Amino acid sequence: MGKTQLAANFARRNSARYSAVFWLDGSSEDSLKQSIVYAASRLPSGQIPEEMRISTLSENLDLEAIIKHFLDWLSQPDNDSWLAVFDNVDREYSVKSPQQGAYDITRYFPWADHGSILVTTRLAELGNHGTAVKQLQKVNDDLAKAIFCKWYTRKFDEDNGAQLLNLLYGLPLALTQAAAYMQQTGASFDEYIDLWKSHWRSLMRSQEVDGDLYQHQGKLDKAEEMYRRALRGKEKALGAEHLSTLDTVNNLGKLYQNQGKLYKAEVTYQRALQGKEKALGAEHLSTLDTVNNLGNLYRNQGKLDKAEVTYQRALQGKEKALGAEHLSTLDTVNSLGNLYRNQGKLDKAEVTYQRALRGKEKALGAEHLSTLYTVNNLGILYQNQGKLDKAEEMYRRALRGKEKALGAEHLSTLDTVNNLGNLYQNQGKLDKAEVTYQRALQGKEKALGAEHLSTLDTVNNLGVLYRNQGKLDKAEEMYQRALQGYEKALGAEHLSTLDTVNNLGNLYRYQGKLDKAEVTYQRALQGYEKALGAEHLSTLYTVNNLGILYQNQGKLDKAEEKYQRALQGVEKALGAEHLSTLDTVNNLGILYQNQGKSDKAEEMYQRALQGYEKALGAEHLSTLDTVNNLGNLYQDQGKLDKAEEMYKQALQGFEKEFW
Repeated sequence: MGKTQLAANFARRNSARYSAVFWLDGSSEDSLKQSIVYAASRLPSGQIPEEMRISTLSENLDLEAIIKHFLDWLSQPDNDSWLAVFDNVDREYSVKSPQQGAYDITRYFPWADHGSILVTTRLAELGNHGTAVKQLQKVNDDLAKAIFCKWYTRKFDEDNGAQLLNLLYGLPLALTQAAAYMQQTGASFDEYIDLWKSHWRSLMRSQEVDGDLYQHQGKLDKAEEMYRRALRGKEKALGAEHLSTLDTVNNLGKLYQNQGKLYKAEVTYQRALQGKEKALGAEHLSTLDTVNNLGNLYRNQGKLDKAEVTYQRALQGKEKALGAEHLSTLDTVNSLGNLYRNQGKLDKAEVTYQRALRGKEKALGAEHLSTLYTVNNLGILYQNQGKLDKAEEMYRRALRGKEKALGAEHLSTLDTVNNLGNLYQNQGKLDKAEVTYQRALQGKEKALGAEHLSTLDTVNNLGVLYRNQGKLDKAEEMYQRALQGYEKALGAEHLSTLDTVNNLGNLYRYQGKLDKAEVTYQRALQGYEKALGAEHLSTLYTVNNLGILYQNQGKLDKAEEKYQRALQGVEKALGAEHLSTLDTVNNLGILYQNQGKSDKAEEMYQRALQGYEKALGAEHLSTLDTVNNLGNLYQDQGKLDKAEEMYKQALQGFEKEFW
């Protein structure tokens, strides 16, 4: 019985186990593509875009688009019981020297780790794509040598032989294969060690690819396992200071950063940086890439001055080595723009983003994805500046470009949809914000699943929106869902978890559950102080929230203490005119007014008002809120003419904004 008949019998005997069975002709790449297109046409309506399903009847086929949608369908989280049979894959594929007509079959495997794939082939190498069902344990040195010598009858080289046995880690199958290969080919120990190291690098790279995939899927623990496995293998085979080892160290640093393990990330980046500086020099591009990554980390840690020094080093090095308009240079320019935005240097951020945008438009075109990412960043900046119309223009340009290049359901597209939701919320267009968030949420749930970190980010945003809409029960439901997801995926002390804890504190405060709010804020504050330090901005924002809570509880002295701590920290980190600084100044004005300290209250309000007008303009909502607060103060002081003037100014602005 041939291999095709065996596969057919297997499929028939086990048909009840599978929701669908797809028979794909793998004898050539063209045959496989046509088989996938036919399989797509057999899917029920609604499973993939209808134009893709129906277009299989047309002569003008977009094969790649149809194949992509079919593989995406196989990869959906709730579609996990299918069988795909790739029949007659008999041409050996190699990147360096492929056979005529050979192709890489793995390009046509779904990216998900569910479902079943059966390949009929005469090639033993394809077995490497399968999954081991039994783990063989390592043996001791004496038994390892005995196993090797059973299959290798030539003279055993004690020095090189010991090195080889160490590399093979006492695994019986590896020992047997090595000995048989050397016996048959006459390869020396040195030659086999070189061959082993070459193949080992490929294997380690494949594990790093798996790590990249798990990280993309939000499976950060699995990603860490893959990166650590690759790192152990490279350290053993190549040494701790080999460049390939250091690249894996750098990737592990990125993962720690995404996990919120910022201290571990810093230690890991520093190891990669020191190794690259020693091996390549301080100005090598690979060194500068790690320098740039360190800048990103320092920015996340709130060490903004260190981040700026680090970015400037990376930028100067890239400009010298590659030129001012090289894409790698422009990526660092874009990172500097992000930093200036975080520092509240909004004018410098705009100049920097515009430089990056011009360079990318010139080099790549207006619709390239890298260009669109900078367009999206400009949208965030304009939103921070209160230039909401310009922000919307940027977001819409980015969204159109991504929808055209990637499709409406691509994750990058959905990220921009999510940003539009944030903008609509800032504009007070709460209904449009809700529709937009729901689109982003449904797309992420479909593509990534309900518990993916990106999905949870949008769930958290919906919680903020519902709170602003006064739908407090729905807001709590969203926050609790996000919190449980973050705790499960990242742990109770991860920054994303703590951000949601802080949001829950805000909600409890709005609900009047002041005792629960205090407990929740204290949890967030302790977590931030432990992870980031007492002067990090996230820590200080929670300190400010505690000040608001104490003010609501009538604990005015404790409120003043929190506001003063927050103000001193934010002024130090961001400057006296940053919007976050001004928000705390405005809060202090409200507190002083409640304490009856009218002169100090007016001083705070005037300072906040001048800062808001300078940064955001006279008609921004934050400006108008402070104008209204001044009206309240003047009314309390009996300065009714001045109070009326303030109220009219605020009312005109609010009417213009909302009506």
